[in-house]
Amino acid sequence: MIARLLLSYLRRHTALIFAFFMGAGIFAAVFSLYDLPEEAVAYASALTAAVFLTLGGIRFSVFCARHRALLALNKRIDVELSGLPQPSSLLEAEYQRLLRALFESKRALASALAEKQAQTEEYYALWAHQVKTPIAAMRLMLGASDHDAQLDAELFKIEQYVEMALGYVRAQSDQTDYVLNRAALDEIIRASLRKYARAFVLSKTRLSFRETNLRVLTDEKWLAFCLEQILSNALKYAPGGEIGVYAEGETLVVSDTGIGIAPEDLPRVFEKGYTGYNGRVDMRATGIGLYLVKTVLGRLGHGISIESAPDCGTKVVISLGRDETAFE
Repeated sequence: MIARLLLSYLRRHTALIFAFFMGAGIFAAVFSLYDLPEEAVAYASALTAAVFLTLGGIRFSVFCARHRALLALNKRIDVELSGLPQPSSLLEAEYQRLLRALFESKRALASALAEKQAQTEEYYALWAHQVKTPIAAMRLMLGASDHDAQLDAELFKIEQYVEMALGYVRAQSDQTDYVLNRAALDEIIRASLRKYARAFVLSKTRLSFRETNLRVLTDEKWLAFCLEQILSNALKYAPGGEIGVYAEGETLVVSDTGIGIAPEDLPRVFEKGYTGYNGRVDMRATGIGLYLVKTVLGRLGHGISIESAPDCGTKVVISLGRDETAFE
């Protein structure tokens, strides 16, 4: 570190060092023309070099102190800008003034964006609450009369799209209400499977569920949200097939015997808005579900990966170990 700082300092003062040696050379040449004793010239040069090195050492120590102050400031610059070193020149003072103006502009912009995000989330929460009321009423009316089971399925899809829209807005916020607890994974899985039970029946899809007997540190609501998105995808692309839910060590696996994912699409399935070949065939795909799953699981400290091939089904693996860096 010191060597790198010294090299940077010398480069910063290259012109001054060059001027010193040029001056020393000029004085030596002039003195030699007047036949002055070499000892006197050498003595004067040594004294000058000592003074120059002493002043340079002092200036270098100040340079190191300012560098340390800037490194310390770099750790908290997102919060405050106090603690900048005193400017040593008019130009440096102007640079600091410009930096403070940019910081204030950034803080004002961040505040405006946070307020806008809060308003958007509030609007969608209100919208979701209002739209759920007629959905509940329709479900009651359907339950009180003979009807096509397909109507139930379509109503269920509407409910899921509402949940996805609300989840999308909340996932974009830095203040989402994650609450971590030790939870029984099997209870979360069963609740999600019960929610999708009718969809399994209507699509004639078989379910293979093996108890995991795992307890995980997670947010039950958001993990269930992710699991439901994965189940929804599996049901969409594997109707009449089989969906398996089981554990492999400390991971949760959701597998299906559906149409699979093309190799060129697999690296991009978690990208926002990316639907791939399957999405272009199924015009209803939004490209949001897996993006949300990846985002939420990352914030919970979990991971996700997908293994798939065309006509060979898909295997979604959720690693339930908590990544501490997700909460730093």
